[in-house]
Amino acid sequence: MKTPRYAVGIDLGTTHCALSYVDSEQSVGEQIVQALLLIPQLVAPGAVEARPLLPSFLYLPHADEFRAGDLGLPWQHDTARIGGELARHQGTMTPIRLVASAKSWLCHPDLDRKAPCLPAGAPAEIPQLSPFDASVQFLTHLRNAWNGLHPYAPLHQQAVTVTVPASFDPAARELTAEAARAIGIEHLVLLEEPQAALYSWVNDSQGSWRQQVQVGDVILVVDVGGGTTDLSLIAVTEHEGALELVRVAVGEHILLGGDNMDLALAYLLKTKLAQSGVELDRWQVQALTHGCRQAKETLLADATLERVPVVVPSRGSRLIGGSIRTELTRAEIETSLIEGFFPSVAASARPLSRPRGALTKVGLPYAQDPAVTRHLAAFLGRQTGATDDLSGFVAPAAGASFLHPTAILFNGGVFKAAALQTRVLEVLNQWLTDESAPPARLLAAQDLDLAVARGAAFHAHVRRHGGVRIRGGTSHSYYVGVESAMPAIPGMEPELQALCVVPFGLEEGSPPVTPPQEFGLIVGEPVRFRFFGSSVRHDDQVGDLLETWAADELADMDDIQTTLPAQTRKQGEVVAVRLQAAVTEVGTLELTAIPVEATDERWNVAFHTRGR
Repeated sequence: MKTPRYAVGIDLGTTHCALSYVDSEQSVGEQIVQALLLIPQLVAPGAVEARPLLPSFLYLPHADEFRAGDLGLPWQHDTARIGGELARHQGTMTPIRLVASAKSWLCHPDLDRKAPCLPAGAPAEIPQLSPFDASVQFLTHLRNAWNGLHPYAPLHQQAVTVTVPASFDPAARELTAEAARAIGIEHLVLLEEPQAALYSWVNDSQGSWRQQVQVGDVILVVDVGGGTTDLSLIAVTEHEGALELVRVAVGEHILLGGDNMDLALAYLLKTKLAQSGVELDRWQVQALTHGCRQAKETLLADATLERVPVVVPSRGSRLIGGSIRTELTRAEIETSLIEGFFPSVAASARPLSRPRGALTKVGLPYAQDPAVTRHLAAFLGRQTGATDDLSGFVAPAAGASFLHPTAILFNGGVFKAAALQTRVLEVLNQWLTDESAPPARLLAAQDLDLAVARGAAFHAHVRRHGGVRIRGGTSHSYYVGVESAMPAIPGMEPELQALCVVPFGLEEGSPPVTPPQEFGLIVGEPVRFRFFGSSVRHDDQVGDLLETWAADELADMDDIQTTLPAQTRKQGEVVAVRLQAAVTEVGTLELTAIPVEATDERWNVAFHTRGR
């Protein structure tokens, strides 16, 4: 591979994609020469503009919807799929043809994420594509835009970092890496989005970050994007006299973000229209939701605006102009979002849950409780011991009910509304005051839409050329289920134990680790591997075998159902093996069973990408 000139960061977001890059030949020390790729895209039929953000939407047009020349791009294009700004605009009028939130679908554990299923719920005559294919499509667009401006430094020859939510499981990480490989990127690194946001803050400070934090600080990163709420804790430590950053905890995967807020605003306007005698059907509500997204982004981007019109296509002929018009005001946004999604709650609050209906339509597994502040309280409450093994940190005060952050960094387009940042900071500082802790200070971010891409590019640069790094490794401890041998008892399954195969914080790409025990592996017949993850059990080591655990300590991950080849052995034979586990550079967990007797046999199991 040719030595890369550019360090490229790609934010493959739920609602927007962005690409930033560092010219490593022109960057010296902490003087980083960084730029943003302006991405050519269709903004109207026949009109192409280069913009800093590529909306993460695909529109699947009818064959007669556009003329042949309407969809031209600077490179060879696919007239069956429109991406970017025009796709988003068309989707507000015909939502049944719009693919949205593909990134959220990419991490759906119960789906075959390579099977055509989007747009969700579309009629049979509408073509569909998979969440994986949608991700490939966005990456292809970014690659073509890059290569068009850098023909002598194509993207596949550069050092590329792609960001993922910190809470992405190994299967979703592997899917993201596979999508990058599908467009020719073989040498890439995945980076957690909250870390990318902090890297961007470090880079933007031009070295002054060392004066803004000190040893013993705990930085809380609250990242609320289009589809997920991502929470991370990063501690400031010291090594050989220099400050270091260590990621000590990440939250669970919470499908709660701007998509939920857009839907809330849509139902607010639906109620307002109903009061004036206008009733909307399901597809009109979906179109209204996309319209609310655009209106919200317009209001948040321009503080001088107080209201923005929202237009919904009419399904009948009675209305003049064939459309329904309403408006969204700044006051409605702030009231609905602040009180609905960021209520003032106590530190002891926890997310609410309700009994689920036995029958449900296939859809995204959204969080049941929309209150981000309750999810934040639960996250900090689970992490009281996250800094216990770090030097330079004061032990939590007696009676502390949650880990006390000393600083907070916001990220995600949702926090472009300053009122939302203010509310979260007020709630957090009230919790700290109640436990006699000093208030958390705000670390100012420069650009909430572009911080992740910029931070990813900075990370790609410092990996090769040196500079501040955030240490952390795996965000979870990982376990594989081991059944106990016991006589058959009616109505009782064999007891299950959890074997730690990857400890918390193991660096991706590290040499494989091996538990000391021997186990029996069944070959030649269908078997199921059960995997678990924990974001709170930081002390478990490779080989620890858990017999019991609290309900909130271990979370079920994707099962793997397979038949391991018997080769020269009998079907159903139990082979004595030792296990070996490794975490790849992109975060995929790979488990290898090696026979105790000296043979060349190996059985490999990796997190697959097709759901349960």
